[in-house]
Amino acid sequence: MSSAFLLRFKQPSVLPGFGITLGYTLLYLGLIVLLPLGALVAKASSIGLTGILFAAADPRVSAALWTSFGVSLIAAGVASLFGLLVAWVLTRYDFPGRKIVDAMVDLPFALPTAVAGIALAALYAPNGWVGAFLEPLGIRVAYTPLGIFVALVFIGLPFAVRTVQPLIAEIERELEEASATLGASRWRTVRSVLLPPLLPGLLTGFALAFARAVGEYGSVIFIAGNLPYVSEIAPLLIVIKLSEYDYTGATVIATIMLAISFATLLLINLIQAWSRRRFGYV
Repeated sequence: MSSAFLLRFKQPSVLPGFGITLGYTLLYLGLIVLLPLGALVAKASSIGLTGILFAAADPRVSAALWTSFGVSLIAAGVASLFGLLVAWVLTRYDFPGRKIVDAMVDLPFALPTAVAGIALAALYAPNGWVGAFLEPLGIRVAYTPLGIFVALVFIGLPFAVRTVQPLIAEIERELEEASATLGASRWRTVRSVLLPPLLPGLLTGFALAFARAVGEYGSVIFIAGNLPYVSEIAPLLIVIKLSEYDYTGATVIATIMLAISFATLLLINLIQAWSRRRFGYV
């Protein structure tokens, strides 16, 4: 019976080592992912569900969570849109310096987050190169939630570009030509021919950009201003709790962020699975 049970999970393969690789996978997930998260939840649960809900209802914690998740959602959406445009240009057009631009897309991956935050703060400060022009117009970027948005778009754009770029390269130009030959407008061609195979990649890029944005710390604290109830993010509030030796309070906020992040990513994955079934693309 046990062998029949294992055969349900074992897929035929020309490569040996199913048992070892499965064991390593479970061990890795257990030690590196599940055990730390379990310890986090166990620490937070020491004050009970009522205490967790009371901590979540704290005005400062609620404001920080709204700032972190709200701005992250908007930034991930904008990064996905502009990432699609950047990926399309880099894939479909040949122009001088294209390889340089393509390499620059990955800079947020390699650049230390603190360096990115300092650079963005200096650029968008009221006396910065860009901020000096925006200040007379009444647009203040640095030390506001708008500054957080700029930083999160900066670090999320590479995820959106790299997840969509291979899919664009696989779309045959003959499909666009056939659509135009049949009399479809440009918008109809984009909506009916191009977007369906790109939608799973767009959702994947959105999920990755959102996940990165929610936990971002280094590039945000320098441009956010960190004003409570205005531009304070939840990761910073966790650091503040730790510096005050309030370990339980820090783990409670972290557990709340974990629950919201898990629910959001689960919803995104369900939408992605639906889009694959709906449009028939993997």
